[in-house]
Amino acid sequence: MNDPKSIHKRFLDYRDKHVYFGRDMKIFDLPTFTTFDAEYYELRARGEDRDDDQEARLEELAHLLHRD
Repeated sequence: MNDPKSIHKRFLDYRDKHVYFGRDMKIFDLPTFTTFDAEYYELRARGEDRDDDQEARLEELAHLLHRD
């Protein structure tokens, strides 16, 4: 999931979704996207072990990255 091809594909998907969902939001460059993407997957992997702050951050990242 963290190989360069997967990250690049998710970045291109993010850019495509940003045109529709993120019109009023700043678009991230690849290094920023990569950082947020890694944090998103790290938090998601914690599952039920997330605390309230981590859950809120996961929701924020999902919104920023246009994830469901």
